[in-house]
Amino acid sequence: MRKITNIMIHEFNLNKLKYDFAGYTFDRTRQLSFHHLRIPKHDCKILNIPSEGYLYWNGAILRQDTSHDYLHIVQKYDDDIFRLITNEMIKENEQGRIDIKNLRRIRDLLLYFEKEHCSDKTKKGKYLIKESYIKDRIKV
Repeated sequence: MRKITNIMIHEFNLNKLKYDFAGYTFDRTRQLSFHHLRIPKHDCKILNIPSEGYLYWNGAILRQDTSHDYLHIVQKYDDDIFRLITNEMIKENEQGRIDIKNLRRIRDLLLYFEKEHCSDKTKKGKYLIKESYIKDRIKV
């Protein structure tokens, strides 16, 4: 795990909260990963951003197998919703804390996405929205 990830886990008190920037629960910190918010990793290389963009101001901590993976699916299918969710996590980053109001807006955006894409399937015939993407969120 990257040093910045550990710093953010500590500073945002995630071990006590037991949920990430999007309101997804986790059991162990090794389930968490750094998500680039403002500048995507591939753009950081092009723009010569230090540390490939793994910088405090550019990150949110997400559970890799739920919120992180799910957010990239949202990005692929509905960039507007992805950007709105990203803006909520940027606000959390700037506030230095995870706020229930931001989590509610994220949840509402995900519920809208789920309503629009509930029956969509991948090329392999599996549902786009996994059960864990819905059930592993905190109740807000």
